[in-house]
Order: sequence, then structure tokens, then C-alpha cells
Amino acid sequence: MRGALGASLALLAAAAVLTGATAAPPAGGTFEGVASCAGTTCHGRMEADGAVVRQDELMRWQEPSSPGGAHSRAYAVLSGRRAQQITATLGLGDAARAPACLGCHSTPVTGGKGARYLTSDGVSCEACHGPASGWIASHYAVGASHAGNVANGMTPLDRPLVRAGVCLDCHYGSARAGQFVTHRMMAAGHPRISFELDLFSTMQQHWDEDADYAGRKGRTDSVATWAAGQAMALNRAMTLFASNRGTEGSFPEFTFFDCHSCHRRIYDQADRSLTFETNPGRPIPFGMPPFNDENMILLSAAVHAAVPGQAARFDADVKAFHAGLAGDRTAAVAAARRLAQTSQSLAGMLAGLGGNDLAYRILDSIAGPASAPRFTDYEGSVQAVMAIDTLLNALVKQGRITIGAAAGIRADINRAYAAVKEPNAYRGADFRASLASAVRSIRALR
Repeated sequence: MRGALGASLALLAAAAVLTGATAAPPAGGTFEGVASCAGTTCHGRMEADGAVVRQDELMRWQEPSSPGGAHSRAYAVLSGRRAQQITATLGLGDAARAPACLGCHSTPVTGGKGARYLTSDGVSCEACHGPASGWIASHYAVGASHAGNVANGMTPLDRPLVRAGVCLDCHYGSARAGQFVTHRMMAAGHPRISFELDLFSTMQQHWDEDADYAGRKGRTDSVATWAAGQAMALNRAMTLFASNRGTEGSFPEFTFFDCHSCHRRIYDQADRSLTFETNPGRPIPFGMPPFNDENMILLSAAVHAAVPGQAARFDADVKAFHAGLAGDRTAAVAAARRLAQTSQSLAGMLAGLGGNDLAYRILDSIAGPASAPRFTDYEGSVQAVMAIDTLLNALVKQGRITIGAAAGIRADINRAYAAVKEPNAYRGADFRASLASAVRSIRALR
């Protein structure tokens, strides 16, 4: 489905180097280890010829050259030069043993460890599906149901809000130990975290949405998944900002801010080289470091298209948060808490939406007069091109646009990806032109 996946993978390579996604596992469950799933009658086949599920899931998880194998590689990269340099700089010792790293580069265990559990498995099956002790013996039995597996402790990843929460634990951060990339870590060399729920789910997909899958779990709505992911990401950002994660010593935790609005080349010269752009969505003084508002921009576009009755409140909450940042921390934290509540409420609304025209309406909203002027910085532009990619593929999946017609639009999307491929070479004007051209082409096919 993603004909230009190579372009998106180049964009996301930095995020994939040192990140994985972990679940919030039920307390008390035992982690049985990857080997418990590896039999050829289970998920360890070399070909996808299973009667119910593919049964080659472990091979796809271990794929050495693609993002599909990134979770299995998560622990191994801790022995690499880059990871060791980061922990040496921060005084954390061996990266492969540092708690600050293992929270996301391995499967954190909150209960017991089975005989086959290995930290070196990295981000394993149970990191996302939950500790298997309660359901491993019953999930394949005759008459087993998905609801029964969930009741026995399996994480219901078919629910967008649950999946988003699991992925965001590492692909944004959580309050748990070892699951937050601080500004100090990035200063030492850790890549910037980037995430979009539907695109990342597609890159990790190890299941077929056939009739059996639909009967057990229902059809996936990529548009709803994307929109709910934006809302959950913003909720996570606001919740963490308002907590003790929001400070580093006497300073704000700069990981929340838009790195590339400040990290541009600086020259001492008579004629200024203006890089800071005034953004209509941010009521902050000129030159003040802006909060990374990528999810705010895209969620606003989704809300205006999908639940317009909530749009005024959401946009007001966003502006109040930016205004709070320009004031003092007390005001900013209070505004963050309000915005966290609003985004959580919106996540529930968006996860249940559908309809064939929704993708078109969101595309129009992203490229419309309210959203387009807000793409002044690298981070928001990255989210926007991933959104257009996701929504176009959703329309192909729905049968609204043919694969051939979508291929003709790929040139514009690839140009937009190229404009945001390298943060230090971000070409805002090229990005905006390519994005607008892609959306015009999609509109013409409506």
C-alpha cells in the first residue's frame, strides 16, 4: 500500500535507531519470553501459510533490514558505538545495563520472568501484547476468542487508544523509569523521537486483515487510527509536561520544545539572517523557543473536519497553553492539564469515527487556510507529510482512489518527504508547495 515507503523510512531512520515501543503490562503477569512463541505450530514458520494467522510473525519481527525488525534490534543497538558514547557522556555506564536505556530497548518486567525470558530479546512479543502467562496456553485453543484472550491479560492492540498508549510509552515517553528521552540524552547523541500511529503500525504489521481477522477484531480504520494517535500523543505530551518530567533542574525540560526552531546555524554579522518565523497558532513573543506543537496542528485539522463542534474549544486551549508558556510555569502547567483533558476526550471521539468522506475532509483541513500557515517548522512539517501519506493510503484502502492514481500523486509526496528528510537542510517553502500540490491532486480525484 505504501508505494513510497522508502522515502518515509529515510525520514524516520533516526527515530528507529535507538527506540522501541513497550507496553504497560498488567501487574503480576509472568513474561514467558520469545522462545515460547517460536514453535512452527505457533509463530515460528518461515512462510505465511497458517490457517488462521500468518504464523511467520517471528521471522517478520526479526527481519534484519527493515523497520519491521526494529523492535528485535532494540537491545542489540545498545552495544553499538553510538549508544556507548551516549551513556559514557552521561555517566550511565554500559548502555546494555543502564536502566535509563532498558526501559525502551528491552521488555520491562513488572511481574515474574519465565525460564525462557531474555533481556537480549529486545522489544519482544510481550512488550506489546502483554505478559503471556495468563493467555499463552488458551489463545490458540479451539473456541478461543479475542475477548477471552483480553480477559486473560492480552493487551487489546486492536483498540486505537490502547495501541497508542502502548507505543507512546517509548515513542514519546512515560512517567515510568527508563521511558523518557531527556534533552541531556539528546545533547549526548540520542536521536529525536518521532511517531505517527498509523504509519508506524503499518511498518510493523505482521497480520493480514482478512475475513477471519475482521470477524475477530473488526476492520481497521486508518483515518480514525491516525486521528486518535494525534490526540493521544498530545495528551501524553501535556500530561508529562505538567508532571515532574516538565523540568530539568531549574530549567524547563527542553525535550518538549521544537529543537530545530533554535538549533540553526548562527553567524555574527552586520545583516541578520532571520530564521524565527511568526506562527499564527503560537501567541508567544518573537524569538521565544516554541513548544513542539506538531500534534496540536494536525489534531486541530482533524477536529475541524471530524467534530467541528469541538474545534473552538480545542483551538482556545492550544492558544492558552502557548500563552501560558510566555507567562510563567504555573500558568503553563494549568493550561497543559486542561489541554490534556481536552485531547483525551477528543481521542475517544475520533477513535470511533468513520465514513468514506472523512479522509477527504481532513486533507482539506490540513491544507486549508487555518492549518497551512502553521507549518513553519521542521517537526510540524514531518507530521503533515506523514498525515498526507496515511490519508492517501486510507483512500486507496477504501477503494476511493485507485492504486494507479495514487502512484501519480507519489511524486509530490516524495518531494515533500525530501524537503524534511534532513532537519538541518529543511526546505519549508519546497515542503509547503509539494504538500499543496499533492492535496490538490487528491481533491481532483474526489
